Amino acid sequence: MRGRQASVNARRAREFEAFVAGAAGRLLHAATLLTTEPPDANPRARALLTGSLAHSYAAWDRMRGEDPYDRTRQQLAIRFARGAWRRHRSHGGVLARLTPQERLILVLRLYEGVAEEQTAALLGLPADRVGAICARAMETVLHPPRGPAPPRPLREAAPS
Repeated sequence: MRGRQASVNARRAREFEAFVAGAAGRLLHAATLLTTEPPDANPRARALLTGSLAHSYAAWDRMRGEDPYDRTRQQLAIRFARGAWRRHRSHGGVLARLTPQERLILVLRLYEGVAEEQTAALLGLPADRVGAICARAMETVLHPPRGPAPPRPLREAAPS
């Protein structure tokens, strides 16, 4: 019995290692886009990916028939959406101008190619809302504001 379990564990480890070897680069790039970290120094993106891969490994035997890449990408999105990754200083770049939700939707829709309906289901939003957020994010990326932000008008004091 012990030998059979060791064989199952070894097979599981080989399968998972092969999956990571093939998918980790793309998933790390997605995590890097989400966290807006520079590609050469991305500890938050790596932590986000590591947590997602750990979840996939824990569920590996129950994923029969399910695409492990989709499952890991879903975990990546869920972990990012929970907000732990929002509390860091942005490192600039075009995606840093987006809100975390806009960035997540843009990465899922355009970089990962996830359908609007799937993205909506993953985030618990109506599909038309996902489409609107994606369009707004694309507008921000393609047509960034030039120069400093316009000054906000001062509020007039209420008459005494």
